[in-house]
Amino acid sequence: MTPELSQKLAAAVDAMPAFPKSVQRILELTRDVNCSPKDLVQVIDHDPVVMVKILKVVNSAYYALPRKITSINHAVVHLGFNSIKNLALSIAAIGMLPPSRAAGFDAQQYLLHSLSTAGLARKIALRLDDADPMDCFTAGLLHDFGKAVFAQFMPEEFGQALSRCQASGESLHQVLQQTLGVDHAVVGAMLAEKWRFAPPLVETIRNQHGAALRDTEMVACVFAANQISKKLAFGSGGNPCIEALTSAMERRLGGDLDQLVTKLGDLTQVFDEAQIFAKL
Repeated sequence: MTPELSQKLAAAVDAMPAFPKSVQRILELTRDVNCSPKDLVQVIDHDPVVMVKILKVVNSAYYALPRKITSINHAVVHLGFNSIKNLALSIAAIGMLPPSRAAGFDAQQYLLHSLSTAGLARKIALRLDDADPMDCFTAGLLHDFGKAVFAQFMPEEFGQALSRCQASGESLHQVLQQTLGVDHAVVGAMLAEKWRFAPPLVETIRNQHGAALRDTEMVACVFAANQISKKLAFGSGGNPCIEALTSAMERRLGGDLDQLVTKLGDLTQVFDEAQIFAKL
C-alpha cells in the first residue's frame, strides 16, 4: 500500500460516521456479567431512534408476541439481553451504509449478506466450546464493512473491482489487493478500531482472507458463515467466489462446508431474522 493510498484510506475511515454512543454502551453492558436489565433499559430509553426501531421489530409478526410491547423494559424481558444487543448493533450498522447504489454496490443485498453471515456465525459458535456466539455475531455483521468505505470514498476503483470479480469469478479481496494494494478486510479493521471494538474482533475482520487468514475460533466461525451465506445466495456482498474451509477449520468445525451446512440443519430462522433486521 502506497503512502498516498494509506493517507486516503485513513481520511475515508475518519469520515465514516461514529458508532452511536448508546450502542457502544450497550455492547459494554452486555459484556459485563454484573449488568442488570435496568442498566440496559436506561441506555436505550435515552436514545429515541434505537428505542423506536427496537420496539418496531419486537412488535413485528416475526416474534408473534401475544400483546403489543410498548416499553424497552418489556422488550428485554421478552427477548433477552442478547437479542436486544443484536438489534441495537444491526440498527447502528444500517446507519453506516451508503445511501445510494454507489459503485454498483447494492446496500440492501449487502446488508442481507452481512446479517445472515452474523446469524450463521452465531449459530456455528453455539456448537463450539471456546467461541463466544455474541462476539461471532458482531464480527459476522461487521466483516465486510470495509466495502462500505470503498463504495463511498473510492467508488470508481471499487466499481471496477466488483465488475471484474463478477465476470471472472475471482475473489474480491484478491482483485482489490491486485488493483489497489489493499482489500476491504484491512479497511474494515481500521473502521472497527475507530469504533473501539475489542482487539480480537478487529483482528478477526483483518485476518479473514488469504495469506492473512488466522486459525482462531472466531475466524473459523465468521469465515464459514460468510461462505455458507454466499453458497445459499442469501443477499450479496459483491463477491461470488466461495472458498473452501482450511483443514484447520474443518478440524475445528467438524467437517467441510457441505457437511457443516447439513449439521446446522434448518436455517430458515437465521434468514428470516436477517430480513426483519434489514428493514430497520
